[in-house]
Amino acid sequence: MSYLDKILNEISFSFARSSGAGGQNVNKVNTKALLSWPIAENENLDIRLIKRFEKKYQKFIYDGVFKISSQRYRSQQMNKEDCLEKLKQMLVSASKEPRKRKKTKPSKSAIEKRIKNKKLNSVKKNLRSEKHY
Repeated sequence: MSYLDKILNEISFSFARSSGAGGQNVNKVNTKALLSWPIAENENLDIRLIKRFEKKYQKFIYDGVFKISSQRYRSQQMNKEDCLEKLKQMLVSASKEPRKRKKTKPSKSAIEKRIKNKKLNSVKKNLRSEKHY
């Protein structure tokens, strides 16, 4: 069972007039699909997944409601399916837990190079001082 199947009953759609291609039809038919999902009220998905999702896609969340839209196609149904596909991809990308960072230490040659550059800069700046003119 996919993530989308678990939350399908919580999702609602509304429709609006779309911009772009469609000729005269664009002025008459509401083909733009607007998906709304009250993420704050979700009980079907894992809490850790929801937290990662909220952090990653916070710009799509307004007052606890996740909102996206699609106006790619000329048909309402295709735009609705496009919204669902976008949400599905977002859920899949948020489901992957980030890897823990392994602490590393700079190599001896990197440390020596850094110290050498610091000494060169120090010499260069000392030569610029007033006592050397």
